[in-house]
Amino acid sequence: MCEFCHRHGEGEKWYLQAQNYSQDLLSDLNRRRFIEHFFKNPEMLEKSQEKLDYLNRLPSFVRSILTPFLLKRQKRNHYGQVVPLEDIQKILEMANSVVRLPCVCRKASLGTEERYCYGVSMVPPEEFKLGQVIRSIDADYLNGPEARGLETLTTGEALVQFRDLESKGLCHTVWTFLTPFIGGICNCDRSDCMAMQSTLKRSFSVMFRAEYVAGVNPELCNGCRKCMRACQFGAISYSAAREKAEVDLRRCYGCGICRSYCTNGAIVLNDRSASPIASRLW
Repeated sequence: MCEFCHRHGEGEKWYLQAQNYSQDLLSDLNRRRFIEHFFKNPEMLEKSQEKLDYLNRLPSFVRSILTPFLLKRQKRNHYGQVVPLEDIQKILEMANSVVRLPCVCRKASLGTEERYCYGVSMVPPEEFKLGQVIRSIDADYLNGPEARGLETLTTGEALVQFRDLESKGLCHTVWTFLTPFIGGICNCDRSDCMAMQSTLKRSFSVMFRAEYVAGVNPELCNGCRKCMRACQFGAISYSAAREKAEVDLRRCYGCGICRSYCTNGAIVLNDRSASPIASRLW
């Protein structure tokens, strides 16, 4: 069980606790200001990457002092955790409001409008404060080429879109805006997602691992290697001698994307807590 589940989930999966989506949390003026600043200034994400590059150029003893402090602040403000599709479905089933909006991260990294982000709430659309906050800031990217602003979706429509995004290799993540408030769900990839780049390329954990790890049934694996090509985290290798795929539990983030590429149903997700190798890796 991850630290966030202990702190914000009473020992259960913290992202399946309705109170962490509570609109009451948005009554906090500091949180509203944080969200407004986040959506108004996507260029700040690009600057944060430059700061991480600078951090990585510092002497190791300096990094050893600064990094824990910065990580603590990051966890307090804004971080994400990988969540597989079946838990995304549970979140959507709890939600009474779902909106789709352009991804701030892709706006900063690509300069284009990519609608990979979803805001969720347990209240009806007319009471959805996060949507009201985002609309009120008049961020230019919300009215980009498609000019659709925030798109309101049904649970069923959102789930269909998540399945489609998974088929394209994107992994699902939940995100906080001043923890423990979960403001939404994103769909990430290594090439364009700044959070994934920070975590995997710059060794600064903005995105944490899922409550699961993948496993391959060698009796069902036909050695096609589709899962290996789909893995965003480089966690799957191929044994030429055995002609089977293998999962490196030390690298696996438990997103489950590899399952959707396996035509033989050879890959399953197991509880991370049951793995002696992966149980303490987040």
